[in-house]
Amino acid sequence: MRIGDFKRKSRIIVVDDNYDHASGIRELINLENDYEVIANAANVNIAVALIKKYQPDLVLMDMNMPEIDGITGIAEVEKLGLGTKVIALTGYDDPDLIFRAMKLGAKGYILKTMASHQLIHALDEVTAGKIYLPNSLVSKFFQYFQDFEKNPNMQNQDDEENLLNYLTSREEEVLELLTNGITYKGVAAKLFISETTVKTHVNNIFQKLQVNDRTQAVLYAINKGFTNRRKIAI
Repeated sequence: MRIGDFKRKSRIIVVDDNYDHASGIRELINLENDYEVIANAANVNIAVALIKKYQPDLVLMDMNMPEIDGITGIAEVEKLGLGTKVIALTGYDDPDLIFRAMKLGAKGYILKTMASHQLIHALDEVTAGKIYLPNSLVSKFFQYFQDFEKNPNMQNQDDEENLLNYLTSREEEVLELLTNGITYKGVAAKLFISETTVKTHVNNIFQKLQVNDRTQAVLYAINKGFTNRRKIAI
């Protein structure tokens, strides 16, 4: 191959507070000839600093991040104006989350459960200037988009009235226990799950309720009458 034929690899930063998951993505991507993960970041602040320094082509942004969530992270990357393309990375297929991520500038949305070849396909599509959504999410996203176009106030209504409806049954159980002052360790014992799993559920609750800490989540739940909706034996 002549020097002039050399193709530069697309440079990627992976933003995910789960070290094992981030490392697995890095190893997978680095097996490809066209891509190279140049850094991992465990939170949005570190990610922004790394993006400013290295100006990568792509960022894989986990939506469920501590302190600052991935939605805010997408907005922060867009503010930099570097042309870096962001792909949202998440464990759940919430159409509202997809809509907000895309609205803020995300070029793709990837589920963590996707097979490895789908991840690489997503990178290929976004690198080529396209938008990527897995087939399983396309209909959900467009149905939400069409509903939003018919009723532009829908998102505000959701924010004000229906955010609790985005919680899974397990997240509702966790939130109910939190409102009763149970510690993370106590929640883990009552629900027979690990404390790490509890923290994951709590992060999901924070993101879905658009709050930053436990106190705000509990106050939101109380103000919306959540404690009257569920009865868990404490």
